[in-house]
Parts: sequence; structure tokens; C-alpha cells
Amino acid sequence: MKLIELKRHALTAISYLIPIVVSAGFSLAIGSLFGGQKIDNIHNGFNVFDALFTMGVLVLGLLPVVISTGIAFSIADKPGIAPGFLTGLVAINIGAGFIGGFIGGYIAGYIALLMREKIKVPSWAEGLRPMLIIPLLSTFFMGFVMYYIIGMPIAYLTDLLTVYLNNLDTSEKVMYGMIIGILSGIDYGGPINKTVVIFLLSLGVNGYEPLAVMILASMVTPFGMTMAYFFQKIFKKNIYTRNEVETLKTAFPMGVCQITEGCYPIIFNDLLRCLIATGLGGAVGGALSMMWGSGTPAPAGGLFAMFTMSNPFYWFISLMVGSFVTAIVLFCLKKSVGLDDEMMLTIDDEKDVDLSSIKIS
Repeated sequence: MKLIELKRHALTAISYLIPIVVSAGFSLAIGSLFGGQKIDNIHNGFNVFDALFTMGVLVLGLLPVVISTGIAFSIADKPGIAPGFLTGLVAINIGAGFIGGFIGGYIAGYIALLMREKIKVPSWAEGLRPMLIIPLLSTFFMGFVMYYIIGMPIAYLTDLLTVYLNNLDTSEKVMYGMIIGILSGIDYGGPINKTVVIFLLSLGVNGYEPLAVMILASMVTPFGMTMAYFFQKIFKKNIYTRNEVETLKTAFPMGVCQITEGCYPIIFNDLLRCLIATGLGGAVGGALSMMWGSGTPAPAGGLFAMFTMSNPFYWFISLMVGSFVTAIVLFCLKKSVGLDDEMMLTIDDEKDVDLSSIKIS
């Protein structure tokens, strides 16, 4: 079993998970913002904000089911859905939470895959094998595994983690924010970032403040690189080529929506310096955001996620400070684009124009 396969299954499950979490987080936050309460009995009356709040609570409460089902499906295809679904439900039932669903999803998937490969039936029952026999047997097996073997230890560890996070003092929160900021700031939407998402979602409400840090750190890259462009105008030091400046025109609006990939052409042209700059910016912004207690139930959304946040103003200040640090460090580290580079660009442009004007008689 290769590590890259385990990672691929996790990333597949996260790709299913994130849209669900974002929609539920926004529903919960908007409902809460306007005084929504959880609907316990529809006969007692409710309003639209109560409905939004309740929808968010219900969906976020089922995240262990989503992640376990996604992983099991990625491993075993359709036969993995039933055991994966049950695994998530049992994880909720015994208090093992997101971590229980995550670990159990792998076991459920590989059990279903093993049964699919090893169980043989008569030809007349072949149609029942993927639809009845494998889901039934693997579901029974996973139920017992979760209840009697791995479920309770995971639930115990989850409780310990929750207690630890609830007792963090300010200095520890600042360090926590710096670590998350660095990890999210140097990965640019890659597998490290998604691993951070998994961990933070496993914390439930204890992950709301770190989720705000993760959003911030993902935005520090496009915001900081855009600020650095204005520094080059002010201090007359060109750190971007013309192509990179054109890249920023797309990268910045993408960054507003927390999409870092628009900066890739700049990042990969000078990877080491960009890693240092965005890592430091993410660390500073993350530390400030945690110190000021900004939090959100939504793991994505960019500036639009501010509507879901506690202390949104301080979060925005943290974003600006982190971006400013990224801009300063990047501006200082990057070499100036020399005249030769600009002349070559000009010559290339002129060549393009001349070639396009040639007529073949």
C-alpha cells in the first residue's frame, strides 16, 4: 500500500467535502448573524434564519459521514459506500467525530475492496455481489470494528484534544496561528493545505478560529504580491517582468475569492523567495488573527467569508498586515528586473509584430 494512494483517496474525499462544508458554514453563519435558532419542533413556528441555522448545524454534524463515505468510495467504488456511510454514523454516535470517520473510512474502503476481490459467488448471484453481498458483509464488519476496536480509543483521544484546545492561553494560540499560517501560506492550495483542512474540520467549533487563519493565509499570497507591485512603482525597483504584471491582473481578483493558483506563474519563476515571503506573511497574519479571536465555520470563501466571522474587522486587519509583510519581504528578496530583461521583452514584442505583418507573395 503506497503512501501516495492513501493521499489520493483523502484528496478525493476532501474534494467532495469542501463544497458541502462551505455551503453549510455559510448557512449556519448567516442564520446565526440574524438570530437564527436550531429548530427542534417545526410545529412551534420558525423563520427563514432559523431554517438556515438548522440546515448548517445538520450538515456540519454529518461531516464524519461525508469524509468516511468519500474515502471508502474512492478506494472500493460503489461497494464502499454502505460501509463508509455506517462508519461515519457510528463515529458520530460514539463521539469519535471527524477523526473517527477519517480513519474508519480507510478501513471500510479496504475491507470492501478485499471482499470484492476475494468473495466468489455462483454466476446466477453475480449481480447480487456488488449490490447486496459485499455492502452487507462489509457494513456488519465495520460496525463491529468501530464499536469494539477503534471507535472508543479515537473518541478518547478526540476528547483529550478538545480539552487541550479549550485550555490554550494567548501565547499558545499565537503560536498555533503562526503554524497554521505558515503551512497554509507556503502550499498554495496543494496537499499540505488540504491536510490542514482535514485537521481543522476534525476540531469542530474549536477549529473556527484556525479556519479563519487558513483563509487568511491562502489570501496573503495574491494580496502580498499585488502590494509588492505598488512598492516597485514607489521605490523604482522592478521586481516583476511585464508578463508577471499581467498575471497579477488576474491573480488579485482570484485571491479575493481565496484562489491562490492565479499566482503560480510568479511563484514558480522564483519559488524559494516566494515561499519565504508568503510563509512569513501567513505566520504574522495567522498569529494576529488568533490573538484577536477571529473565527468562522466556513473553510473557504475569501473576503465573502467575512460575513460569517466573529471579529471580522480584526481579521481584515490581520490579512492586511500579513499581506504587507509578504510584500515587504518579497520586495527586499527579489532581484531587480534589469534593462536587458525589459529590452528582450521589447525585442520579442517587436519581432511578433514584424512577423505578423509579413506578406508572402
